[in-house]
This record gives sequence, C-alpha cells and structure tokens, in this order.
Amino acid sequence: MPERKHGLTYADSGVDIDAGNALVERIKPAVRATRRPGADGEIGGFGGLFDLKAAGFADPVLVAANDGVGTKLKVAIEAGRHDTVGIDLVAMCVNDLVVQGAEPLFFLDYLATGRLDTEQAAAVIGGIAEGCRMAGCALIGGETAEMPGLYAGGDYDLAGFAVGAAERGTLLPSDDVAEGDVLLGLASSGVHSNGFSLVRRIVADAGLGYDDAAPFAAGESLGAALLAPTRIYVRPVLEAIRGTHGIKALAHITGGGFPDNLPRALPAAFAAEVELDAIAVPPVFGWLAEAGGVAEAEMLRTFNCGIGMVLVVAAGQAAQVAAVLQKAGETVTTLGRVVPRRDAGVVSRGRLAL
Repeated sequence: MPERKHGLTYADSGVDIDAGNALVERIKPAVRATRRPGADGEIGGFGGLFDLKAAGFADPVLVAANDGVGTKLKVAIEAGRHDTVGIDLVAMCVNDLVVQGAEPLFFLDYLATGRLDTEQAAAVIGGIAEGCRMAGCALIGGETAEMPGLYAGGDYDLAGFAVGAAERGTLLPSDDVAEGDVLLGLASSGVHSNGFSLVRRIVADAGLGYDDAAPFAAGESLGAALLAPTRIYVRPVLEAIRGTHGIKALAHITGGGFPDNLPRALPAAFAAEVELDAIAVPPVFGWLAEAGGVAEAEMLRTFNCGIGMVLVVAAGQAAQVAAVLQKAGETVTTLGRVVPRRDAGVVSRGRLAL
C-alpha cells in the first residue's frame, strides 16, 4: 500500500461540504422571495417553521403531499436546461393539495446528486422558488445530498414535500356529487411531468436529439418544448372555490390520465362521461401518438392529452365557475357530466383529435 503524506478527507471521497454551504448562501435571495404570512424565517436552521395562526386559519385541517419529477429529469440533464424542473416539482405537489380544497402553505425539497454542481443546483432550486411563488407557498427548507457512486456524473434526482390547510368542514370532495354535475377541464401546458419514459423512448426511436428542432413547435428545440413546466392551478382554483362555492370535487390529471384519476374524485356510484372531441389537444400529443404509434387508449392512460385539471361543478353554477377561471387566465373546456356508474369509472365519447 503506498504511503500517504496526509490522511483522506471527505472531499477526497467526492463530497464537498464547502460547495454545499456556498449553495445555501447563493439560494437565500430566491428563498426569501417565497415568504408569506406564517413563514418569514431564514433557511439554514435544522427545521423550517410555519405559524398557522399568522396565516389566518382558525380551525385548520392540514393536508400533505409529496412527489417528484420522474424521468423528465433525464431530458433536462441531456438538454442542459435545469431552470424549469423545479417548477414541475412544486406543481406536482401543490396541484394535489388544491384538489382537496387546501391552500398550499409551505414546501420542502430534496436534491440528490453524485457531485454537487453549484450552477446546476442553483438553477434547479431557483425553479423551485419560482414554483412556490406561483403557488403562494413558502419554501422553508430542504436538503441537498451529495452521494458519489450512487448517481452518475451530472445526474440528479428531486423530491418535493408540500403542506397545505383548509378550514375544517371545507375539504373536497364534498358529499353532494350528483348525476348531471358538469365536468370542466383546465388546459395543460404540455406533457407536464408524466409519461416521460415513453416520451424518451419515442424520441430515441425517432433518432432525434434534444437540441434538434421540435417537430410540433416551430422555432423551439425539442428539449425546450418538452420541458415546458407543469401548469400550477392553485390560485385560480382557490379563487373559484372560495368565490363561487359551486365546486364539488377536482381531479389532477397525472399518471393514469382520465381513466385512473377521474374516478378518484367521484363517489363509487358515479362515473365521468367525457366528450373527447371537446378537447383541444396540443400538437405535442399528436406527434407522440404518430411518431410512437401509440393507440388512443394508451395516450389517455399515459398523458393528460391537453387537460391538466378537471372540476366537478353543480350544473347551475358551471357558467359562473368557468367565468371566474377564465378571468384568472385559465382555458376552460366543458368536458362532460357525471352519470350513474354501470361498469367503468370513465365513459368516453368521440375521439381525441390527435
């Protein structure tokens, strides 16, 4: 064994504590920008604090959610674009909170990598902070883990944890979902953060690189187009919930699409009848279906196909709810209605315009 003049250090094994500390200092301004009533502390402590009373809640029920970004991260890594996947991370969590009628309050992130690249990590966490600002929640802490040998060079993974609250008695779904209630769909911003293992397979089979021109989006690279961040529906949906009292249930359309997610929002006795030809399908989904030879049923169960959130609304208030959402900037589609369930939880009419 060769003689060492000096003993090994943690840095020699691939973990740079100084880089981690520098990252914390660098991201503090972005984190400060997410402050809201109830959260005004600095990051860097052993735990993040949130004051529910200062946030204005009298008798709150807490709602928690966690999620990741999936293999969309591989697209970000290969395309060298890291500033939007943090928005995806927040969106996947806070959209799950708002479907239960909860206001997102605070968020924590976990970033794991083989070797900490401060520029890359700062871009990722900057996106997380932007997502938190969009959702109105505070980024109160997180963890950056440098684990050489577990992740290949340049690779990283993300996990997010969000906590929200609603006053007792206001949680969704409500217990008055009925036959004839209207389904309103909110447009997605693209693929969002589901199905990217299939997306990547289609891109590879097509012989394309992420720097190539997107076949479905003029003037954009394929990587930039696919990395369009998941839409955050929190503020418009909360405005519609509080301003109309006509929303009975919601479904966040993630992995599993309509078939798996819509039944989760409905009592067992009911199904969702969806008019597929009412959906304005974004071009990316048509390209994926054609380039990959993906059948309509598989598209519907893998992707959002243009609808990222579905609301179950009392028929007499559908127009009012739609107007509030449209004023807040959402594109609203009348998708169908609630019907008695006979077999499947979702009954599809017509065809997608793929």
